[in-house]
Amino acid sequence: MKKLILGMAIIASSLAFAQKDDANAKLQEANKAAMDAYNAKNYAVAAPKFMEVYNLLKTSGQDNKVYMYYSGLNYALANNIEQAIKIYTDLINSGYTGVETTYTAKETKTGEVKSYDKATWELLKKTSSKDYSDFKTEQSPSVEADLYETLSTLLLNAKKNDEALAIIEKGLAKFPNSTKLKEYQGSALYASGNTDKFMTNLKEQLAKNPNDATNWYNLGVLQSKNPETAAEAIASFQKAIELKGDFANAYQNLVYTVIGDDEKAVTDINALRKTKPDDATKLIEARKERFMKATPYAEKWYQAMPSDINSVQVLKDIYNTTKNTAKYNEMKAKEAELLAKQPK
Repeated sequence: MKKLILGMAIIASSLAFAQKDDANAKLQEANKAAMDAYNAKNYAVAAPKFMEVYNLLKTSGQDNKVYMYYSGLNYALANNIEQAIKIYTDLINSGYTGVETTYTAKETKTGEVKSYDKATWELLKKTSSKDYSDFKTEQSPSVEADLYETLSTLLLNAKKNDEALAIIEKGLAKFPNSTKLKEYQGSALYASGNTDKFMTNLKEQLAKNPNDATNWYNLGVLQSKNPETAAEAIASFQKAIELKGDFANAYQNLVYTVIGDDEKAVTDINALRKTKPDDATKLIEARKERFMKATPYAEKWYQAMPSDINSVQVLKDIYNTTKNTAKYNEMKAKEAELLAKQPK
């Protein structure tokens, strides 16, 4: 599951609308319950309460979608993926951006700063110069890019790859420089089996940021699937470990890519042993050379993951093939140690 990182900035506000007192009381009660739950990190409770605030305001004629947004954030944090997807989809389809302008002025008599609707604020500014001062407007930042990025992550986590791609492409049309959306596009393409487009996506990202070890690793994985691009895969894995010296998965894949299809190599050698021994010897030497080349990468893999049985067994086999008896015995003992600790 992709890690969901949300920038929470939920601020309590004083709410009221021109209806009956019991309606105002319900609004204030729901708002307080939502804020209390959010501050207590009880997101599963906060989410529906923020939606209740939104619906109460909407009933009064105030379609303030910030509370729907707060509800979606809390559903996501509560790991209620389906409900979060629904709300984020509704927000995007409604054209919500989060941009709001607040209008404030200070009462001369009390010194208190109060908020007003635009029409009232403009009227006070024109007619009440003695009674009010410090007329200010403040615009909240847009959260539109966040909506696309978060919905994309939610859809990927729900394995709705085609829907994620559609949202990502829609988001990139508006935010073409979003590195997160480009990253998510690659994840969605890979998950949907569209490896050619995923490779193109990775190369585009690396052209913009050549110091991304994970993208070099992912590119190497794709390249290693095709024997014709094995050399390119090796170069990509090497670049990944240059950038991240303890990148265990990169070392592991580098070992496998350098060694190649060893099962086939052994089969070919055995097929030639009796009829063409000289050719078999050449294949044996070529195999040994590949194992020698893979040795330092296997050792780095083992250093990064000394308790991983796979790293130990692969390194043991490499030492055996390269006739390094002392090291082979060392890894054989390590293998026995790890196997003894495994549950039976």
